[in-house]
Amino acid sequence: MVEVAAVSEIEAPLGVGRVVQVSVSPGGVPKQPVPAARVGRLGLEGDAQAHRGVHGGPHRAVCLLASEAIGRVAADGHPIVPGSVGENLTTEGVELAHLEPGTRLRFDGGLVLEVSAPANPCDTIRGSFSDGKSGRISVLRFPSDSRVYARVLTEGAVATGEGFSVLPALPETSAALHVLLERLEKHEVRFWQATWGAVAAGGADLRLLELGDAFACAAPSLPGTIFNRAFGLRMVPNLRQVIAEHFRANGVAGWLVDVEPPAPGVEPLEQVSVLAIEPQRVPPTPELPGLTIRRVRADEATVWESVLLDAFDIQGPERKAWLAAAPHIAALPGMQCLLAEVGGRPAAAAGLYGRARIGGLIPAAVLPEFRGRGIHTALIADRARRAEALAFDLVTSQAEQAGSSERNLLRMGFARLHARGLYRAPA
Repeated sequence: MVEVAAVSEIEAPLGVGRVVQVSVSPGGVPKQPVPAARVGRLGLEGDAQAHRGVHGGPHRAVCLLASEAIGRVAADGHPIVPGSVGENLTTEGVELAHLEPGTRLRFDGGLVLEVSAPANPCDTIRGSFSDGKSGRISVLRFPSDSRVYARVLTEGAVATGEGFSVLPALPETSAALHVLLERLEKHEVRFWQATWGAVAAGGADLRLLELGDAFACAAPSLPGTIFNRAFGLRMVPNLRQVIAEHFRANGVAGWLVDVEPPAPGVEPLEQVSVLAIEPQRVPPTPELPGLTIRRVRADEATVWESVLLDAFDIQGPERKAWLAAAPHIAALPGMQCLLAEVGGRPAAAAGLYGRARIGGLIPAAVLPEFRGRGIHTALIADRARRAEALAFDLVTSQAEQAGSSERNLLRMGFARLHARGLYRAPA
């Protein structure tokens, strides 16, 4: 049995409810009722998902829906019934969609779940709606009628008719952090989808694999970690073997970002901090004599890329691929390519990639002869101001742990949210 946190017997419940139906399926909907099921870290025994890139995994182990929500949706004329929209547990007595992430559900048989996030609807469940539009249970449009996902704090069995208590979040819960990290990871996957697509448009042979919340690239002609890695696996580690097979099929060594070590004792190739802050909280920096930061024109994309490549000392086929991709990268929706100049000479380059009200700070790179002057810090502040002008509510960056970039970001007020490793995919 996995015990994440001890549950006090004297905790006063915030509410009580009952399980109306336990449902499982080998994949797809409707899920069929069963009298009871064992619930482990990754969900109910006997249950699977047809689309493992957006469902399943430890943070989406169990899907729940209140019968009260089903009743409201059915009253609108939709043919929804317990299990038809893919929930594992249909309950009554508690408006599940109103519960904050971190809220616990303690079942009479010993199972303890922690609400992790709303469950976004998808087209797979369109048959439960008269117009085929699953948005009727979207948390954005109908916040009372959404399904919710839960993590498993204490494994156990759950049965139809079993009661449960609603308990407040534990003081040390990381539920809100996981919600924020999921949002940042979706932004990151979109960035790499766009960036690798731009590199492919420049002529590089990239074999891309899109799996919902996960995304992988294999590049037989570009060995190394940048073009042979996968993102999004913290949310869907159940896809690790699928992605490992993608690398094997293309004859390359692949690298997995933010996934559990492939074997006990395996150390990551690198460890990176994930940082974020509201853009308006980033302080301005003192003006540096002769420094200007501007957005490059379309015809300057290769100049911008050359500064990055020179600063990181990237040579060979990888350099050629990035240079060919530069015009396509500069043209990406949401991308701003920025050049820092001192006395009219290129000194540093950086980028800002904006999607879904998040501004991603693409790593800034300062040429060796201009380092130590505060240019990197100035680029952080400049991009924060641009993100603020676009009404973004977050800016985020990643940096090598304990490196100079991370130190600059921390000095500018960024919070270190998470540390992630880069692991070689199983051979």
